[in-house]
Amino acid sequence: LSLDAAAEADLLLNLWHSTPAAVVRRFRRSALIDTDPGLLQVWMTIGDVHVAPHDIHFTIGETVGRPDALFPDCGRRWLYTPPPVFLPEWPAQSPNGPSAYTTVAHWWGGTFEFNGTVLSDEKRVAFMEFADLPAHTCASLEVAVCLGTSDAECRRLLEPKGWRVREAWDVSATPEQYRAYVQRSRGEFSCAKPSTIALQTAWISDRSLCYLASGKPVIVQHTGPSRILPDAAGFFRFRTLREAADALARAEADYEWHSRAARALVAEYFDAQQVVSRVLERALDGGRGPPR
Repeated sequence: LSLDAAAEADLLLNLWHSTPAAVVRRFRRSALIDTDPGLLQVWMTIGDVHVAPHDIHFTIGETVGRPDALFPDCGRRWLYTPPPVFLPEWPAQSPNGPSAYTTVAHWWGGTFEFNGTVLSDEKRVAFMEFADLPAHTCASLEVAVCLGTSDAECRRLLEPKGWRVREAWDVSATPEQYRAYVQRSRGEFSCAKPSTIALQTAWISDRSLCYLASGKPVIVQHTGPSRILPDAAGFFRFRTLREAADALARAEADYEWHSRAARALVAEYFDAQQVVSRVLERALDGGRGPPR
């Protein structure tokens, strides 16, 4: 499809923050979807990213643009939308036999400075704060990470403490492999990048939504105040090692109930058919619809 033909569309729904302004202007109406809340606004503020003007700006960060946000709004009006998951492709499925709480992630990252503070984008830093967790829980814990040159270091740091470590490409090279890995898991346990914790946007990953939709309890690091994330009932957010161990114990104490609650949570707030419909309606009516 040529750009000339695409420009005849009613709406450009743009998920790439670096789309050139000349391209965005070709469309009669444009909507940006910010999937890196907090980070995008910081990158814009320090000049690392230049976002073309759009008619409307959405974000998956609940605190973006609010007066109490820990970062600027960059002069844009940000409308919150939950990230979507397509439920028919992620049916609830019971774990088959012994299984672990898992996650899929990058092990490496970088750092950047904002307001005089150096923030880290490394999952390695995040996980090492909870490296001793296996000694505090009966649940099995496994991480599937993009190892590469970090293979030996990751295994050396985590495996002696009771973690299972796998190469992410072995379980997620295709969409089918990734879905099978998630649905064979007992649930998700994951840490967030330190930068995400620092910016407090209430970010939730699309990966966690896939676990929840599959009926898997999710235990993840707390990323900020939320109106819809429950910190209980199938979805737990922790700040400390003790809270992480307690969340795993609570999920295991009534696993079937928390599995049903996990699926109910995504059906209520993150169902793609509802989320995308609301985004399109608001994008096409100029954002006049009620906030969600």
